[in-house]
Amino acid sequence: MNIPNMLTILRIILVPIYLCFFYSAKENHLLYAGIVFIMAGISDVLDGYIARKYNLTTKIGAVLDPLADKLMTFAVLISFTTAQLIPAWVLLVIGVKEALMIIGGFILYLLKEKKVLPSNKYGKIATVSFYTAFLSIVFKFPSPNVTKLLILTTVILNILAFINYLVI
Repeated sequence: MNIPNMLTILRIILVPIYLCFFYSAKENHLLYAGIVFIMAGISDVLDGYIARKYNLTTKIGAVLDPLADKLMTFAVLISFTTAQLIPAWVLLVIGVKEALMIIGGFILYLLKEKKVLPSNKYGKIATVSFYTAFLSIVFKFPSPNVTKLLILTTVILNILAFINYLVI
């Protein structure tokens, strides 16, 4: 078990911790959940950087990393939707995209000699946009219109990233 894989497992463990904070009755529950979300994002960047820089990529890491990303994405989308912080259509669009990515990745893994499609710049840009939009809600960005624009941008970038993956 190398450091990038341990960081990926940490991200998986952070999902229920995020949910516990989000759904707790504590006064600043959204802030605490947001901090866990930020920790997951930082560990995601770190594990990818360390794995590539020190040639520590593994097959298990290639499978677990996107799984950790999807789990956190769904946890955030579902929790924000149930708390009515985002409209349900955002969950629907990004959720369908993520579900199709999981199914497509699984099919590729089975049919293409257990190869995993690596992330690319479009997916990374969509992820940064996702974090920006959702953290603007957590930290109560001063303008609700800017937050709505960030969410819409996130949805559009996720659709474009998905189209790019289909082309690949």
